[in-house]
Amino acid sequence: MSFLEAFRFSLQALRANPVRSFLTCLGMLIGNASVILVVTISLTSRDYILEQIQGIGSNMIFAYYEVASQEATRYQADFIKQADVEAVRQQLGSKIIAATGVESSQDRILIDGKLQDVTVLGSDHYYQPVRNLLVPAGRFLDASDVELRSKVCLLTEKLAKRLYGSSQASIGRILKLFGLQFTVIGVFKERVESFGQTEVTSETVLIPITVLQYFTQIERIDPMYVQVESPSQVERITQTVRTILESRHRPGARYRVENLQSILDAAKNIALILQLVLILVSAIALLISGIGIMNIMLVTVTERTREIGVRMAVGASRREILLQFLVEAILISLAGGLAGIVVGVSIPYSVQFFVDNLKIPISTLAIIVAFGVSCFVGLAFGMLPANRASRLNPTEALRYE
Repeated sequence: MSFLEAFRFSLQALRANPVRSFLTCLGMLIGNASVILVVTISLTSRDYILEQIQGIGSNMIFAYYEVASQEATRYQADFIKQADVEAVRQQLGSKIIAATGVESSQDRILIDGKLQDVTVLGSDHYYQPVRNLLVPAGRFLDASDVELRSKVCLLTEKLAKRLYGSSQASIGRILKLFGLQFTVIGVFKERVESFGQTEVTSETVLIPITVLQYFTQIERIDPMYVQVESPSQVERITQTVRTILESRHRPGARYRVENLQSILDAAKNIALILQLVLILVSAIALLISGIGIMNIMLVTVTERTREIGVRMAVGASRREILLQFLVEAILISLAGGLAGIVVGVSIPYSVQFFVDNLKIPISTLAIIVAFGVSCFVGLAFGMLPANRASRLNPTEALRYE
């Protein structure tokens, strides 16, 4: 018996019991679809988490002075100054994309007929690229605004809507801060919502740092941001920034210079663990499917004992009987596996048609692994029933009722 003959006989046997064959394939379909879907879900989750973290600032380093509150007035000279930001720019040069500093203050403005506190930040034109900020209306600060100490400001979206009804309506309006009139030139927001965990709150006004310095008694950059060109340089530049700050201030002054790399690494590890756990769950589903195939094939062997005896009586060898039942098991496994791959791939693709701006990565490796597992399950779990069929005694098989 050739392989084609075994294939033809196997198809005939499967067609003879279509419902049982379908239900057996269904287990493999669910198992393979689960493998692809869980890998897709884990990859999508990982990419989303990493995108959210990177959205705070790409390849960003941040630094600030560590000091107890009771020592704040004692060591004012140790605060990071604008001169320190300039020193970082000069010493690192082309190794960084940009460096910027942020000063913070508070003021009260009239909102909905009541005076309310708002955060006032001072920075420069490098703040937008370093912090990865969006400007949905108007424009951001430019170099001339900082150098000429222009009385201009930007508002967060929420503050713009509370004051003027919409972001676009706020452009060109006059806002009074520290007793002076500032012209609103733009509206800004963080690319990723930080929920108040950064210096930007929901109601924040941004003005040139050179203007804010007139209204702050103590110059204190908190924090200083540095954007590095590539992730591979982040750790080295982090140490360099710390060295620059410590060299410009008194011995013993403590500065925290950190980056998002540790958070990114932790997110990647969490995503990897999640992916492994989900794959393990899918592997259990595949294992159950394989056991189902083996059980059905064992039942099939029992039901077809007389047929096997007839085939052996007319000259079929044990090897040919083994091949026929093994091909049947592999066909069931592959049919269910291929259907599972189609389902596992089509669901993520169909979701993209209903959700805008959602990128769902389909893992080619997951598809290959799912197909390979289907072949292995069919071969491994079909071997026992096929071997049992090939070892039947022809005489006893013919007498089997």
